[in-house]
Amino acid sequence: MSVSAERKQEIIKDNAQADGDTGSPEVQVAVLTERIKNLTEHFKDNHKDNHSRRGLLIMVNKRRNLLAYLKRKDVERYNALIQKLGLRK
Repeated sequence: MSVSAERKQEIIKDNAQADGDTGSPEVQVAVLTERIKNLTEHFKDNHKDNHSRRGLLIMVNKRRNLLAYLKRKDVERYNALIQKLGLRK
């Protein structure tokens, strides 16, 4: 369900603004998106796992807040991230 360390490093490298950047909204949203995708796959087999479902809802809300922040601060970066991750179809 969680993201492997190697996969997380790939995501960070792909979305970082500069070397060593792990805290920018782009990186955080990308990591959360990967975790959300993994949990969504988990629920296809374990539909009664309500404890993990609560965690999923928390992650979705956190991602939504980060995206709203990014949209307020820099619309171009927001649009680029949405396009890159395939969100908001």
